[in-house]
Amino acid sequence: MSLRISTYEDTGVAVITLDRPKRLNAIDLDTAAELAAIWRALRYDDSVRAVVLTGAGERAFCTGIDRDAVVPQPDSPYMQDDPLLTVGPKANDLWKPVVAAVEGMACGGAFYLLGECEFVVAGAGAEFFDPHTTYGMVSAYESVLMAQRMPFGDAARMMLMGSAERIGARRAHEIGLVSELTETGGALAAAEACAAVIAGYPAEAVQGTVRALWSAKEAARAQGFAQAPHLISLGNLPPDRQAELFAGRRSGGYRVR
Repeated sequence: MSLRISTYEDTGVAVITLDRPKRLNAIDLDTAAELAAIWRALRYDDSVRAVVLTGAGERAFCTGIDRDAVVPQPDSPYMQDDPLLTVGPKANDLWKPVVAAVEGMACGGAFYLLGECEFVVAGAGAEFFDPHTTYGMVSAYESVLMAQRMPFGDAARMMLMGSAERIGARRAHEIGLVSELTETGGALAAAEACAAVIAGYPAEAVQGTVRALWSAKEAARAQGFAQAPHLISLGNLPPDRQAELFAGRRSGGYRVR
C-alpha cells in the first residue's frame, strides 16, 4: 500500500498519508486507484466527519504523477486518459471537509489534490511550483484549479515560470493559497486541530456548507476542464522530447519567493 489511513473515533478525524517518501510521494497508478477507493469508502463511514491529507517525510507533500508511470493514451486528440482526475475527494463525490497539511514540496499534479481540499495548512519550509512548461507540457488542469485558489497574477506567474521559481510558504500564506502557516513540521498537528473542531459540529450542516462553497466554483471549473484535453493535445511536446528536457534538468536552478 502506498497510502496510510488513521482514524480517530474520539475526534471523528481521519488522516490520509501519501506514503512514498523515497519517490517524494509521487502518485503512480496504484496510488491513484487507492486514493479514489479511500475517498469513496469514506462516503459510507459516518464515524469520520473530517479528513486531513498529508505526505510522509519532510521533503515533499506530493510531486504529482510518478515519472515512471505508463499511461496509455487513445490515438485521438478528442480523448485523453489522466489518472490524476480521479485522485481528489470531490471527483469521488465526497463532501466531507478535507484539510491539507503540507511540508516540503507541492508541485505539478499535487494541485489536483490541493485543488479539491477546503483549505491548506503549511509548514514554514513548504514550497509550491509547477514544472510543466519547463518540460514542454501544458499546465491545464493544474492552472484551472490554482486560478481558483490564488490571485490570477500569482497563479499565472507560478505556472509560466515553471521550475525556475517556487512560491515559499510565507508568500503562499500572503496570497491566500495557504490559510495557516506553522513552524516547519507543525502543519499536520495544526491541520488535525482544525479538522477536530469541524468534526465536532453537526455533520449535515458541515457537509451542506462544503457543498455550497463548491457550488460557487463548479461552473468555471467545468468550463476550464472541458478545454484542457485539447490544449494538452495541441501544446505538449512528444514524450521523447519531454524526457530529454527532464533528463537535462539543472539542480538548484530556481529561486524561492
